Amino acid sequence: SVPRCYLNKQLATVRVLKGDPAELSCTVSKDNVTGTWFKDGLKLTSMDGVVFEKKGLVHKLIINKAEDIHAGKYRFEGGDVKTEASIFVEDPPQVDKVLLKNLTSVPTVVKAGEGVKLRIPFEGRGPIRATWLKDRMELGDDTRIRVDKTDTCTTLSISSCDRRDCGDYKVRLKNDSGVLEINLKLEVIDKPQPPAGPIKIVESSADNITIQWKPPKDDGGKPVQRYLVERQQMGKNDWETLGETPRSCTSFTTSKVEEDMSYYFRVRAMNAEGVSDALESGEVKAAGKASPGAPDPPEIISASKDSITISWKAPRKTGTSQIMGYIVQKRKKGTVTWLPVTNVPVKDKKLQVTSLKKGVQYEFRVAAVNAAGTGQPSNPSEPAFARDPTKCPGQVQDLKVSSSDSTSVTLTWNKPEVQDGNDVKGYEVEMRPCNSLSWTKCFTLPAESTSCRVRGLQAGQKLLLRVRALGHSGPGEASELEARAGAAAPVVSPRLLIDDTVKSFLVIKAGNPIRVKIPFEGSPESVVTWLKDGLPLPSRAAVSTEDGSTQLLLRAAEFTDSGTYTVELGNGLGKRETFSFQVQIIDIPQPPGAIRLEENVPSTVTVTWDPSASERWEKDLYYTVLKRESQKGLWHVLGDLIYNNKFTFTRVVPGRDYYFRVVAKNDLGASDPSETVQPWRMRKTKAEFRVKAQKYRGVNQNQPPRFLVPLKPHVVVTGSECHMSCAVGGHPAPKITWYKDSRDLSGDPNYFCTNDFGVCSLVVLGVTKQDEGQYMVEASNEVGHAFSKAFLAVKGN
Repeated sequence: SVPRCYLNKQLATVRVLKGDPAELSCTVSKDNVTGTWFKDGLKLTSMDGVVFEKKGLVHKLIINKAEDIHAGKYRFEGGDVKTEASIFVEDPPQVDKVLLKNLTSVPTVVKAGEGVKLRIPFEGRGPIRATWLKDRMELGDDTRIRVDKTDTCTTLSISSCDRRDCGDYKVRLKNDSGVLEINLKLEVIDKPQPPAGPIKIVESSADNITIQWKPPKDDGGKPVQRYLVERQQMGKNDWETLGETPRSCTSFTTSKVEEDMSYYFRVRAMNAEGVSDALESGEVKAAGKASPGAPDPPEIISASKDSITISWKAPRKTGTSQIMGYIVQKRKKGTVTWLPVTNVPVKDKKLQVTSLKKGVQYEFRVAAVNAAGTGQPSNPSEPAFARDPTKCPGQVQDLKVSSSDSTSVTLTWNKPEVQDGNDVKGYEVEMRPCNSLSWTKCFTLPAESTSCRVRGLQAGQKLLLRVRALGHSGPGEASELEARAGAAAPVVSPRLLIDDTVKSFLVIKAGNPIRVKIPFEGSPESVVTWLKDGLPLPSRAAVSTEDGSTQLLLRAAEFTDSGTYTVELGNGLGKRETFSFQVQIIDIPQPPGAIRLEENVPSTVTVTWDPSASERWEKDLYYTVLKRESQKGLWHVLGDLIYNNKFTFTRVVPGRDYYFRVVAKNDLGASDPSETVQPWRMRKTKAEFRVKAQKYRGVNQNQPPRFLVPLKPHVVVTGSECHMSCAVGGHPAPKITWYKDSRDLSGDPNYFCTNDFGVCSLVVLGVTKQDEGQYMVEASNEVGHAFSKAFLAVKGN
């Protein structure tokens, strides 16, 4: 007997992009086998762009450039063997690679007030849906923004840009073959915002005035170059330019002042694009030279049941004449009115205030007097009781330096020993450098505090520190020690310590918190700045920086929180480091909008609905359509994986009530449903269809076929039924023939064709992947021919 031929290698299904080469190959066991190729059941003798090749035991079908016509089911037969496989031609949206690189590699920069057009030409199997998004929100037309789309191009136009338009944009191109997303960046440059206020008056004297401000919150996309300072004298309209400061300096001192004159100041920031609006101060008055300044608050020397003795020092600024004396005033603690203690100025700087009420707490203040008059009063003294003296507190215990660094020393101590009548009401901390004899008060602390940190020291500085307890009768004896600030810390370049716990892409469910903590190091102390899409964070965001780490917190994420976040670390020496990460906010879809029902073709109903609001930011969202035939019946799925907002139901039974439901879905789950409230019922009869068909024919004479309603593309799930329908007119009544990938379906039992008064339907039973392809319906009569085509896409469960 002759040995049988068998397969060494079968054909394998191929998915290929449109325009790319494709190849099917199989291997048989005998070299003398002459094979035959079939496509969709029809024998292939020749086909454009297809080459048949045999090399030894290998038989190949080679397609040089795949087109839609090449999609279908192929079979090889030779000798005793038979094998088949399919070729699927995918044609997702595409954009020219050179254009794509130019668009995505360099940001588009535009000046504020100017218009911009971002044009994206594309190719691919239609229809292609083009969507523009910013911060995951879909852009729509308004007074400034317009989105245009043609079959081959989409354009975003902004008529007058401002800083709000800065950020990351996304173009989403979507068809049945896939999705292409293009990320673009738009930068809008403008003049800066005004400097951040308010203007702080650092010093105001008869000789000069010093003002201070903060940099603008938004520099307009260009660094601030300098600040312009102007002044207006009260009572005048003109503003006088005083000078400029560099970007690093946010204070200004002017000596062009007149005593007792009031002024207004304003500051503007300048960058390469222009000058900001002005930040203005309130009224600033230059002090007069004649009157004395305010002394320091008086000190309590002693107290008894009906008197309190106070002392004070002369003011630092005595004016232009000699001080003649002091006005002393008193008030009960908690009241507003100050009462004179004497009728004439006191020449000494010490006074016993008598005739006080026992047990009442008093405050005192003094004002210096010279030939020009009475100067500003001092701040109030510490309150003191009119009562007999008690014992002063003892020394604090165990005073020591607990820690130190290059700029500070931390002290700790224990409370003094408690004795009758010497309760502690607080502590006073003083310091003096070793090369000075003057003590400087650092802190006055409450009785609960037994530690403090003295800051602002120089590296390695030696100093003396003392702490004394304060009682109602005065301060106790001081405890003293010598301390030294630590050596200067080495300069460490700012560095963000990014590890596996810090992710570059975060997906957060809406409503959950966004919390990102990033450790860092650097010396001197680093300055941390957070940005979102290149702009300051929204007011909802909280940032905390301490102990070598910085944290961003948004307690309840919203869809607008999606974007690019950047943390910037600098040390004031010009060295900076940045880290950026993406945040994407997701959630189950929101429900679809209102449902509408239309009977465009007899025996069918087209269900349309307003898109779910989640479509604006959810690229993988799809819809499921369900129906039931009574108000309390079970819901049955009509269509799933629907990526548009329309579905046609063809198996409508006249006189039966239908209810419809649409649900939006994504990877997280399904939305609440949108439903029809009233039942829908087909109201037209077959007789009415005949009348409508006569209406299409117009006059009673021969007319060539024409499609009143063309075929539409479909996307269905494996195993379901697909109903394709169209409406045809013409006289005599046209003959209808259906084709798949150019193969006549008339004798194929897997397809069911009907023609009911010009409404033509094709039902595909039990859809499989092999049913995917191009379908065509031909209408012909003695006058002419007409064709309509549509593509059926099949997706797995």
